[in-house]
Amino acid sequence: MPAEPDHAAEIEVRGLVQGVGFRPFVWRLAQRLGIAGAVSNRGDRVVIAARAPLAILDRFATALVAEAPPLARIETIDRRVVPPFPADGFVIAASAPGAVAPGIVPDVATCPACLAEIRDPAARRHAYAFTNCTECGPRFSIVEALPYDRINTTMRAFGLCPECCAEYEDPADRRFHAQPIACPTCGPRLTLEHEGRVVDGDPVAHAARLLRSGAILALKGIGGFHIACDAGGEAVVAELRRRKHRPTKPLAVMVRDRAMLEALCVVDADEVAALAHPSAPIVLVRRRERAPLAASLAPGQDRLGVMLPYTPLHHLLLAAVDRPLVMTSANRSGEPQIFEDAAVRSGLAGIVGGILGHDRPIARRLDDSVARVAGGRLRILRRGRGLAPAPRALPPGFADAPPVLALGAELKSAICLTAGGRALLSHHLGDLDEPATQDAFDSALADYAALFDHRPEAIAVDLHPDYRASRIGAALADAGGLPLVAVQHHHAHIAAAMAEHGWPADRGPVIGIALDGTGLGDDGTAWGAEILLCDYRISRRLARLDPIPLAGGDTASREPWRCLLAHLDAALAPEDIPAARFDGLPIPTIRAMIARGLNSPPASSAGRLFDAMAALLDLAPRRQTFEGEAAMALEAVAGRADAGLTPYPFAVRFDADPIAIDPAPMWRAAVADRTGGRAPEEIARRFHHGVADVFADLAIRLAASHGAKAVAASGGVLQNALLLERLAARLTEAGLEVLLPETVPANDGGLAFGQAVVAAARLTGR
Repeated sequence: MPAEPDHAAEIEVRGLVQGVGFRPFVWRLAQRLGIAGAVSNRGDRVVIAARAPLAILDRFATALVAEAPPLARIETIDRRVVPPFPADGFVIAASAPGAVAPGIVPDVATCPACLAEIRDPAARRHAYAFTNCTECGPRFSIVEALPYDRINTTMRAFGLCPECCAEYEDPADRRFHAQPIACPTCGPRLTLEHEGRVVDGDPVAHAARLLRSGAILALKGIGGFHIACDAGGEAVVAELRRRKHRPTKPLAVMVRDRAMLEALCVVDADEVAALAHPSAPIVLVRRRERAPLAASLAPGQDRLGVMLPYTPLHHLLLAAVDRPLVMTSANRSGEPQIFEDAAVRSGLAGIVGGILGHDRPIARRLDDSVARVAGGRLRILRRGRGLAPAPRALPPGFADAPPVLALGAELKSAICLTAGGRALLSHHLGDLDEPATQDAFDSALADYAALFDHRPEAIAVDLHPDYRASRIGAALADAGGLPLVAVQHHHAHIAAAMAEHGWPADRGPVIGIALDGTGLGDDGTAWGAEILLCDYRISRRLARLDPIPLAGGDTASREPWRCLLAHLDAALAPEDIPAARFDGLPIPTIRAMIARGLNSPPASSAGRLFDAMAALLDLAPRRQTFEGEAAMALEAVAGRADAGLTPYPFAVRFDADPIAIDPAPMWRAAVADRTGGRAPEEIARRFHHGVADVFADLAIRLAASHGAKAVAASGGVLQNALLLERLAARLTEAGLEVLLPETVPANDGGLAFGQAVVAAARLTGR
């Protein structure tokens, strides 16, 4: 029979297809199928010219998606017929000019092939701390400019030896065009400084001996330095806390492998999968009751932040130490993580006794990502190393939206860039009330604009004009003659959840449940426990928790007893308030401030409600040392109680505008239970159930009356798994589509994404 004639096609693949080994994957696939042609980069896409019989081209197109490299993320594939062209085999052609794609692959944990090589005594890279390939290793932390070529990374100072060069140039090799490629002959090297001098011999072996003996060391990672010590040593953990002035905030732990993980923690399949993901986040998991770990790693918490080794250096060190290590950001309390060699000695003086470092520069600071499993889904709490800056598609209806720069808010700051129908949410930058973080924020703005060649046509900011990010945005808009779009805080939270789930711009409004600390509302007061009617352009407040006065303003967010006093004064008769809860506190002064309206702004805050309940149950310190301390302790205690407990009641006043959720009945019942000796865990659980049920029930009713088919919920309080799971279950049972944060943080780390889509919608009129 005559041979089937060749057909020719041009295939354009868009998405995360650069720096992930996509072109050599295409080359190997073409070789296997006998396809002639070429593959090349075109700035923001990969273009394939393919010639083969039609059936083979169909198989080729299917395999491009089904067999794509693990780090690739294909957004679209366009295939069109072209005239037949001459070709001799299949080649990887030189990159052609094209628009720069707004994204680059995040840093990736060591792959199984490289890990096996490190452990193989016969391999050329045996025990080499900088082993990588196209499927793993540093990416965003080393790139300084695009396109992503070695000359544009911090690896440019390391010339390739002949053997590495041969691997780099061979399309059949897994290191083909792996820009960080290195080996012991030509790549970066480790050093260990201890007590002010460089130590001879194997740096890893010597560092392991020091850690086993109780030393505190700095360790240079991918996105910055960590401080490491023995996680099982109570004395050394206490000493680290003293030196860092970090009395109670949880410390992350790195474990050698899954066997060590399961010996120390109780983990389910979803948590194991999250820990083993190429992004290698810190995951919050339950520690075993008698695990040989320092009790002060996470005081008052039932969960521990754990991660697996994600660099060859981590694997080598954890194998040598053979015990879990504290692996916390290298900084002084409140300051950003140190990532530059020049800053580590002075910045950590008096904290660490030695530095395990290397000579590969870090281009930008990247804190570890943090996640937890809740409601059967992995939910990102902090977006950092391993996740940023992977772009995401904007929802349908935004393909032609103008480029926007959104600047987030004051805490957990992050920025968002949109262009070409995609959004790029930055890594975690920190709290802008810290001067050092302000400098990091300014640097990140310049860095992202230059790296991704972003030219915004509008600036989006929080409605609060006094946030530093808002002031910077106003100045940028004024200097560039650009529109400044101010977005209400909770509208941005809900819009972020909508956009993450691809809610189309023309699908209509959703009911939004926003639960967080505080954000400036449309009426000029502080909001934080709201039910909204939202589309991308506008939002309307339908209901809210009754506000309480925050005596001392921001001080009330740090001292939970102030919130408890305000709630109890509003709910109970004076003789029914348990005065013993406030022994030694300036109660007359606080009540006088509230009565006179002196620095006591009203706020409908879910965060302050949780703080107050923690104070009632003696779970909150007089003054919190980190955000969420009291609420996290409350959730941990509630998790020990029976899930079938009856919820505490809330009252709802439908005649108010907006509808008012009154917590007074809940407080009366909780105080009676507390006075009557009921277990704190049962009170805490009934409280969680009550909050979830009143907001769910009211949202269901409002969805019906406004014709909304979905409920979106977000805000920092939704990081609470007990609350989120019960809220989601009630809404789902009512037949509503539920949009909850997953890859975009529910806290203010996701706010810029919401601001960006709201601004885009307003600019396009959608």
